[in-house]
Amino acid sequence: MGKRALITGGTKGIGYAVAESLAQSGYDLLLTYASDVGRAMQVQTALQGKYSVKVQILQADASDMAQIEVISACLETEDIMLDAVIMNAGSTCRDPFEKLQFEDWQHVFMVNVHFPVFLLQRIINRIRPKGCVVFTGSLMAIEPHSMSLAYGVTKSAVHSLVKNLVKFLTPYQIRVNGVAPGFVDTEWQKNKPAEIRHNIERKVSLGRFCKPEEVADVYKMLLENKYFNGEIVVVDGGYSYK
Repeated sequence: MGKRALITGGTKGIGYAVAESLAQSGYDLLLTYASDVGRAMQVQTALQGKYSVKVQILQADASDMAQIEVISACLETEDIMLDAVIMNAGSTCRDPFEKLQFEDWQHVFMVNVHFPVFLLQRIINRIRPKGCVVFTGSLMAIEPHSMSLAYGVTKSAVHSLVKNLVKFLTPYQIRVNGVAPGFVDTEWQKNKPAEIRHNIERKVSLGRFCKPEEVADVYKMLLENKYFNGEIVVVDGGYSYK
């Protein structure tokens, strides 16, 4: 029986890199996306064609709690059991602290914290014993930045979730871990002005951004190494070494 993985926000950025890594390892995939159906279909076609695995795409916006039922219904209707769940969908708000609105603060908490918690609650019986859940945390939960208060605080909550969920998932024989990426060369980072990129690179010991496939390898390691549990693995290339 082949392995299956659910990846929220699995058609772009880090989520897509993880999807490709797992497809290469023979995982069948269920990838959720918020709105870009064209991109999702391209990803589905590309991964199925290259790796000969089954790739399903499902529109499920993590800012809407009602979409939890969309994911749950898909798993139940198609009788899908999961070996891995990657809680990767995320959101941010870069408004200055003085102009931050409650609705925007609440939106970031919804996507980054509330949705994955209650999605996990809803689908816990669809994860096989000895399966693993991996959350996408952030270096910003460890090395605070001034760009997004809501993002840093919610990712700190994600790191705490990983630690606390160990106690609650142990009865299900399910491990839970997190990855805290630093600056990964996804589409978002590639569009940053050259001066800002250089400023970041100067703070990284390795002198460059992380390649998406490098961070994806860490997710796969956490799925495959059965002794990782309750860990937050930082992947930052030696950020702020000077």
